[in-house]
Amino acid sequence: MTAAPAARRTAADRTDPWPYKMRDLCRLTGMPRQAVHFYIQQGLVPPGHKTGRNSARYGDAHVERIRVVRQLQNERFLPLRAIRAVLGDHRKPEPPDIASHALDGEDDAFTPEQRALLVDVKHRLASSLAPPAGSAALVDAKALLERHGLARADLDDLVKARLVAVVKGPRGRLQVAAEDEWAFELCAEVRRAGFTRDLGFDGRFLRLYERAVTALFEEETAFLTERLTRLPPDRVAAMLETAMPILDRFFARYHEKKVRDFFATMGD
Repeated sequence: MTAAPAARRTAADRTDPWPYKMRDLCRLTGMPRQAVHFYIQQGLVPPGHKTGRNSARYGDAHVERIRVVRQLQNERFLPLRAIRAVLGDHRKPEPPDIASHALDGEDDAFTPEQRALLVDVKHRLASSLAPPAGSAALVDAKALLERHGLARADLDDLVKARLVAVVKGPRGRLQVAAEDEWAFELCAEVRRAGFTRDLGFDGRFLRLYERAVTALFEEETAFLTERLTRLPPDRVAAMLETAMPILDRFFARYHEKKVRDFFATMGD
């Protein structure tokens, strides 16, 4: 780890908790502006201290957090979702009925022992959780829309549903994470099935499923962590690696059953 950013600050700004502009943040971390904005929008890095409508200042904590995220991506090969689960989601919280706090690193969701276990298990699952090569890169959103036969409004729906986040790249072109192309693929399949925006299947429709999966994941994580903390990390990692595909099949089969049971109540 390099020297703390505070060591390079002048005596005048040591008392300033927000000494850095965006260009300083980029210089200290070696990350381009659009990547930093992307980390913030993804909830991996907390927002800066607003100083104007389109300006903000940042502190040493932002520098350190960006470096940690970059290290987890480049050295541990963790996808953004896994990094967010460990470090906490720093996006603006939603209203209480759909708020997402269980994985927020600022609260007491996990004890120190539980968090230590999760970090250890994360390292042991690095190969299983590693995204495909190049998936951490940013890609042109317009190109993805064209590739999958989607409209710009579909991108807006995906963003509103919190399935993808966009950042402005060179020349103001919108970019998204390459690892999120799956959302475009599924959105295109849903559209081809007839669930169009004209019929009212917009971002609110997609958000139904995002909220349900997020709530389930938070309860699932809390439930499992509480019960697995006393087990050796290698055993927990093996259990989770085996259970994940089983649970994926369970969700698909149980949803099919719920549909069948629903229509069975309609009679002849």
